[in-house]
Amino acid sequence: MQILIVGAGVIGLAVARAAALRGHDAIVAEKEAQIGTGISSRNSEVIHAGIYYPTGSLRARHCVRGRRMLYDYCASHGIPHKKYGKLIVATKDAEIAKVEALLKQAIANGVEGMRMIGAAEAKAMEPALACVAAVHSPETGIIDSHHLMLALQGDIEDRGGSIAFCTPVIAVTRCTGGWEVRYGGTEPGALTVDAVVNAAGLGAQALARATEPYPPARVPKQALAKGNYFQCAGRPVFSRLIYPAPVEGGLGTHVTLDLAGRMRFGPDVEWIETENYDVDPRRAVSFYASIRRYFPALPDGALMPDYCGIRPKITGPGEPAADFLIDGPAEHGLPGLVHLFGIESPGLTSSLSISEDVLEGLEG
Repeated sequence: MQILIVGAGVIGLAVARAAALRGHDAIVAEKEAQIGTGISSRNSEVIHAGIYYPTGSLRARHCVRGRRMLYDYCASHGIPHKKYGKLIVATKDAEIAKVEALLKQAIANGVEGMRMIGAAEAKAMEPALACVAAVHSPETGIIDSHHLMLALQGDIEDRGGSIAFCTPVIAVTRCTGGWEVRYGGTEPGALTVDAVVNAAGLGAQALARATEPYPPARVPKQALAKGNYFQCAGRPVFSRLIYPAPVEGGLGTHVTLDLAGRMRFGPDVEWIETENYDVDPRRAVSFYASIRRYFPALPDGALMPDYCGIRPKITGPGEPAADFLIDGPAEHGLPGLVHLFGIESPGLTSSLSISEDVLEGLEG
């Protein structure tokens, strides 16, 4: 089967790799000149354990399975990563029930090693931390996402797959024998393939609307939730990731570490109407207030704008967080077509697991 995958982010590359491993002819169409220029390069690079998501949801299942697969893949391919672990902290008594509920959810999801700890033990683990209780997640880690995507690209190409850069897909139309894909770029044209996987991230809805005869009513709305990050001057004071109790739209302004141990804070949640990647320095005011709940010694002037990403949400402000939406032949009835919507966090962690399900849906 010849499969065209739209988008060379971590999800598209993982799907193409899974297709190539199964003996299919995998082609990736990417509108930019290199891999991973969108959501995949603008996140916290956290390997999530699988704590926050309703038991039985796609996010829970793919995160837990995908995390195990991802650690194995990192080990087999020499991808830089580190299992730092993380603490989810209650900074006041009223938040204890919330983090206890997260512990219960994580255990129900099959996350290993989770436990509740008191303030004294948390302080012993992280002396700069202020909290009244915490949940310890030893399975949480950090990955070099670019090295991950390079490894996926290598696997694709080693098995005869290819990536067509600077090739935006304009329309997809059902035809005899498969799908006709029209593309632009410096050498525009059309290609007939057996199957199409829409892994276009922020462009997924537009491509779905340009797919005939895919019903327009099945295309979910898109809500853009920008996440800003601030870097922190000075030496890191934490050796683990530190997360507050979750907030609407995200997991709270948390501490992440890169593979060199450098410390940054974010992301926050900024609902926007149009795509932009400017970090407003004035947002530091709310960062200081949030961070000092669990890191009261954060000095004035320590935060500097770093970068931002945009979550491709399919629910907006005040609405319950949506599950991943993987719309394949079993759901919409059109053979050889899969649209992926709302693949936000934990999308990177879930990528290898999602790719297996996508291929099974196409082959089934």
